[in-house]
Amino acid sequence: MNLPNLCRKALDLQFLSAEEGLCLYENTPLAELMQLAANLRQIHVPGYSASWQIDRNVNITNVCFSRCLFCNFCRKPNSNEAYITSYKEYDKKIKELFELGGEQLLLQGGMHPELGLRFYTALFRNLKKNHPTLKLHALGPPEIHHIAKKENLNYRQTLEALVAAGLDSLPGAGAEILSDRVRKIISPAKCNAQQWLDVMRQAHALNLPTSATMMFGHVETERERIEHLIQIRDLQAQKPENAHGFTAFIPWRFQSKGTVLGQKMQSNRYTSAQEYLRMIAISRIMLPNIVNIQASWLTTGIDTAQLALYAGANDLGSVMIEENVVSAAGATHKIDIDTMTVAISQSGFTPKLRNQKYEYI
Repeated sequence: MNLPNLCRKALDLQFLSAEEGLCLYENTPLAELMQLAANLRQIHVPGYSASWQIDRNVNITNVCFSRCLFCNFCRKPNSNEAYITSYKEYDKKIKELFELGGEQLLLQGGMHPELGLRFYTALFRNLKKNHPTLKLHALGPPEIHHIAKKENLNYRQTLEALVAAGLDSLPGAGAEILSDRVRKIISPAKCNAQQWLDVMRQAHALNLPTSATMMFGHVETERERIEHLIQIRDLQAQKPENAHGFTAFIPWRFQSKGTVLGQKMQSNRYTSAQEYLRMIAISRIMLPNIVNIQASWLTTGIDTAQLALYAGANDLGSVMIEENVVSAAGATHKIDIDTMTVAISQSGFTPKLRNQKYEYI
């Protein structure tokens, strides 16, 4: 394939095929791929600002029947370490969040076999009653699939009930790689790729803001990475006009420390900073209908995240006042508000505080 022609197609915001995307990904020198993505970033988000957010991750429970091979966080229901976060604990954590200037909780956790729709709607209503300005960015397609199946409801009915109870936006959690070959290896008890996409399709129909993610650097092939991007792009193209759809795409690299998946992999596969930047760049190129590309400082470190701002990313995500799941698999990077704003400024960009809809605050 002719690389200059592919670059021109990308700059015209055309949808590239899997073959074309893979050709660019594998054959374009990193500096040139980053420059192409940076040019595209200027089309979508002109200027030299970089957005970020203040929110707090709170885990609803650490009990999960899924037992994904990349997760060290979950526990069995009868474990001495099993918990369900209490309302008193929520109130304390929300107070701390507000004191730091945040307004949003990212609520995630395990797929607890005993917790159904009534539990989650009661939780959301209680949190909104006690904290009316709080925003709930909660659950994800695997949890929605689990709740719907447990309650014998469809995805739309489940989402409607959660939105009525206070759900403000739906994270793109649990995407991993949207390939059933991969999912059968690393997370066989979770929803399959089509079910993940179907949940998001219903969320878009309800105009619920969503995000999309990718966890890469384990058993997937490079082609499967590109196909993952195409499935996200194609679903975004099907959203109703003026619906939020996917507000952002966030690729992050697999954290292997102590995980079953890390131990089972034939070689100690490591995603380098260069490979991560290549992934950020190809995400920008393959997703011409998603405005925001977020770099994951949590899994790469702030230095690589800063470079990602020159590889097509325009956002550094949240300061993550609390994070337990990825950290349990070896992500040791931490950041506070001052460090975030200084890192963006030192990169040559202007820090812009935002909300989940990517509206500047």
